[in-house]
Amino acid sequence: MHAIEKILAKNSGRTHVKTGEIITAKIDFAEINDLYLQTIYSFYEMGGEKVWDNTRAAFVFDHYAPAPDIKSAANHGEMREFARKNQLKYHFDTNCGVCHQVMPEAGVIYPGMIIVATDSHTTTHGAFGTMGTGCGATDMATILMTGELWFRVPEIIEVRLEGQAPKGVFPKDVILNVLGRIKADGAVYKAIDFTGSYVDSLNVAGRMVICNMAVEMGAKTAYMQPNQDVLDYVSKRAVRPFEVQVTDPGFEYSERHVFDVSGLEPQLACPHSVDNVDTLSHVIAEGEMKLNQGYIGSCTGGREEDIAVAARIVKGRHIPPYSRLVVVPASSEVMLSCMEKGYIQDLMNAGATITTPGCGACLGAHEGIIAPGETCISSTNRNFPGRMGSNQASIYLASPATVAASIINGRITDPRDYL
Repeated sequence: MHAIEKILAKNSGRTHVKTGEIITAKIDFAEINDLYLQTIYSFYEMGGEKVWDNTRAAFVFDHYAPAPDIKSAANHGEMREFARKNQLKYHFDTNCGVCHQVMPEAGVIYPGMIIVATDSHTTTHGAFGTMGTGCGATDMATILMTGELWFRVPEIIEVRLEGQAPKGVFPKDVILNVLGRIKADGAVYKAIDFTGSYVDSLNVAGRMVICNMAVEMGAKTAYMQPNQDVLDYVSKRAVRPFEVQVTDPGFEYSERHVFDVSGLEPQLACPHSVDNVDTLSHVIAEGEMKLNQGYIGSCTGGREEDIAVAARIVKGRHIPPYSRLVVVPASSEVMLSCMEKGYIQDLMNAGATITTPGCGACLGAHEGIIAPGETCISSTNRNFPGRMGSNQASIYLASPATVAASIINGRITDPRDYL
């Protein structure tokens, strides 16, 4: 069996599972973000009384943090009351950050577990050797009542990433290149196992970037075999004992895709689709693309490594007049570390706006949404019309380095010129 199948088998009390089977598995941790107040209503409508285990569920207020309007403030109030009533051990309020960042920091994410959250980018946690996936409000209410959920055992495809990335090529460039090849519907309800020498050498942040965007190919979940960086990170934080699952030798994937990152150059996802990927040099050669906003943040591009490279590029420079750079740290832990190291100060001196840790404008709610006719270059994960504000605006997706170099120059720019 594959490691993902072993996790599903373990949590369903079975010795073996196979592709296509419908199983019911125990959930190790459940997370509800502040978009999903309906979870509470569904919980009570189905006869729920108490959360099955108050140490294995949490609310994270990240999409509307702090609350930008009366409705979201009221939603937060109802969620807080539910958390208080059930004495949830973990509760991440508006001071914490993005769910996919704060949960690993809190130690509730570890190898061999099943994590289900009301967010499609829960595939991020495959970076830690977990089975991580998203669900809707009704399924989450079922989990809160029973601690279990049904799954169809997915086909598993291998995306092998070999080689060493050149200077100026980051994990975001790598996953955009993969997306451009496999496309947005290339892995629907399949699991993606990222393997290869490039993956083996990646740090925790880089692994999270790549697994995060697996869902943009339609993947049900993503997986990476934990390396030493992951084990060191988790060992310092994990709140429970954990067991790393290993794929059996000779396991047969349903598909295999091989990429050599050694000759890769910076990539862009151009409007208005995540899989509309082109090389940065080709986009630049087609003509000057002026920018109104640069955006660095989200569960894809708001970690310390992302903010550090942006600060390095803009230090001693300043964004052009009538443009803006919005920086949203993925968590308060990230923000504090970036402050201690001077990254926040360097960004602010360059004219950047620093906002509350959280999702910010990634979903078009607040803290940096864009106007009709504007063009934004962003380190986030989606660029369809209306994603970050007006449906008459354009979004390019890129690495944080490309975002920083581009906005400091006022147009799409190769970050290698600044590194």
